[in-house]
Amino acid sequence: MTGPVVVGLDGSPAGTSAAWWAAREAVERRLPLLLFHSWTTQPLDVPGAREALGKQQYGGRALQRAETELRHRYPGLTLTTELASSPAAEALVDLSGTAALVVLGSRGHGSTASFLLGSISLRVLGLARCPAVTVRAGDPAVENGWEHPAAVDHDEIVVGLKQPGPASDSLLEFAFTSAASRAMGVRAVRALPLSTLMPYPHTMAAGRADSRYQAEERIRLTAALVPWREKFPDIPVVEQVSTGPASAVLLYAAAHSGLVVVGRRRHPSRLRWKLGPVAHAALHHAPCPVAVVPHD
Repeated sequence: MTGPVVVGLDGSPAGTSAAWWAAREAVERRLPLLLFHSWTTQPLDVPGAREALGKQQYGGRALQRAETELRHRYPGLTLTTELASSPAAEALVDLSGTAALVVLGSRGHGSTASFLLGSISLRVLGLARCPAVTVRAGDPAVENGWEHPAAVDHDEIVVGLKQPGPASDSLLEFAFTSAASRAMGVRAVRALPLSTLMPYPHTMAAGRADSRYQAEERIRLTAALVPWREKFPDIPVVEQVSTGPASAVLLYAAAHSGLVVVGRRRHPSRLRWKLGPVAHAALHHAPCPVAVVPHD
């Protein structure tokens, strides 16, 4: 993984949480950090952003404050800032072309409107050419200033795999690399539908067929993990194949995780993009940062 860790910063608590998470990620991965602020797309509810200061002044001070705190916390961190007039979503998507990671803030659980920049954040998540992470304001799993150290009971990275195979390699690479940098384990989760393949799900034969199907899927998951276990032999790995709605299975597995990793397909056009229902569920309800990883 090369390129900087880019964080969208606006001076809000959610942006501050994202910046602290991104800084640690940059340090652990030995990557530079770029703090980015678009003064033309500041949130409407940032206190005093329009009244007390000009937009550019506000953005500059937000960047300076975050830079000072993070340099003090991580003296060896290579850190730059960028104050831009271009729209935030457009600029962050462009930056994702050469970035290792894009990090965004999220205000918390709830509807689409709860995201830091609303549709802007969702657009970045849907179009970023590198993995994009949302970090919730006040997340106990995230260090957020000197008085708010990260909780220590989050020791797993959960990665949801729709289909074990080549398409899952990008997700597994991100999950294992993240686990290696943070001394965590990996839980690979595969959700199976509720007897959707059987016309008569209540018969004994159907039950045997379902058991065989689960066994086959476990074998596929194990095979997909073999090269990653070999590359990262010191990382504890848990394989989980569960029956039920994919979103519910993933969220249950992530109850005590430090990061959830989900995937989305790459889109050739900025006019066509979307996140699937599992990604949406994780972004709205996971109790920790969520990484959305593009794949072919």
